[in-house]
Amino acid sequence: MRYALLVQGAPYSHQASHSALRFAAALIDRGHRLETVFFYHDGVYNAQRLATPPQDEPHLVDAWCRLHHEQGTALLVCVAAALKRGVIDERESHRHGKQGHSLAECFELTGVGQLVEAAMTHDRLITFSP
Repeated sequence: MRYALLVQGAPYSHQASHSALRFAAALIDRGHRLETVFFYHDGVYNAQRLATPPQDEPHLVDAWCRLHHEQGTALLVCVAAALKRGVIDERESHRHGKQGHSLAECFELTGVGQLVEAAMTHDRLITFSP
């Protein structure tokens, strides 16, 4: 089966992100395909490249990037939610006159239409919220 996940919780503030990653691993172990993860609301903080958790905690941003590189999973970030939280890519940084960017390289800013498309084209859409 083809799955998509919707992550709405910030890493380290709620269990949503960690639960979504564990669910993703379980899907893959059972032979399913995780094609898309969409980050919305405070979930956009999962794409923050500057996150530096303590060494004894899981590095969730790196874990999402590993999933992307190993499985080819698209990591899509709602652009509207990201911009108002200061999570921006290099293009948006230039467009808004900012001096840096904070989006990790394995994530992509996109519109909420991509979430609708994922809901329509995947077999299942599972939501992880605080």
